[in-house]
Amino acid sequence: MGLYDDMEQVLLSQQQIREKVEELGVQISQDYAGKEPVLVSVLKGAFIFMADLCRAITIPCSMDFMAVSSYGAGTESSGRVRIIKDLDTIIQNKHVILVEDVLDSGITLHYLIQLLRQRQPASLRLVTLLDKPARRRAQVDVDYCGFQVPDAFLVGYGLDYGEKYRNLPDVCILKRSMYQK
Repeated sequence: MGLYDDMEQVLLSQQQIREKVEELGVQISQDYAGKEPVLVSVLKGAFIFMADLCRAITIPCSMDFMAVSSYGAGTESSGRVRIIKDLDTIIQNKHVILVEDVLDSGITLHYLIQLLRQRQPASLRLVTLLDKPARRRAQVDVDYCGFQVPDAFLVGYGLDYGEKYRNLPDVCILKRSMYQK
């Protein structure tokens, strides 16, 4: 039994994702010409997007990671954000690009953006591969967005359900029967 057996449909193909990530990398490279941005990935979901995005950026950049929890084992954000792993880099006076896999309710990203702003970066921008505006509960401004997506349970390309499906190269809609038991 393959991983795709659990999927309702492929929403975004590996090729569509690759092309969009290249496009985002070109735009970021142009916008940050002469600067060395720090890419900050939110683990675990954004790690694949971050890896591909940093390779698509053609200017010097560095990377760091944060791990946060707001979901627990469920499918809905709890609204409480816990920092599990903080940055190793001091971001004061640096150009920071927060890299996220999916902007959903916005609660976690709103919290992280406020936290990072307190550290006085020279600039702070957000790049997200996926945006689910239908689920927004907190105002978050997106500077770079890959795709607007429907309100469906998405997995693949780093997104998971119960730590499964991250390794799918496509973004897929998970069958309801897999998470509503």
